[in-house]
Amino acid sequence: MLSLFKKLFGGTPVDFKQLMNEGALIIDVRSPGEFKSGHIKGAINIPLDQLSSKISDLKKKNKKLITCCRSGSRSGMAKGMLRSAGLDCVNGGPWDSLNRKIS
Repeated sequence: MLSLFKKLFGGTPVDFKQLMNEGALIIDVRSPGEFKSGHIKGAINIPLDQLSSKISDLKKKNKKLITCCRSGSRSGMAKGMLRSAGLDCVNGGPWDSLNRKIS
């Protein structure tokens, strides 16, 4: 039963602080206005509706990516898009929660 849950919901929790130490980039997929109202230092703002046009630029960076947004919904969609394009990506969820995890 436990293995079923791991398959459905993921296995080991992500160590976001470690990913940052290894050079991961944070991609904040909120709108520019949301981003301007507060964001993680060093995060790159690429609104979800513009993400597909930036995939080749992100591939050139050759870094692991962490997506974030306001609630975790858009960042989950972004993670799916980026993984489908062959990028190494995890969903960081809400930006303010992720900020606490990496601080």
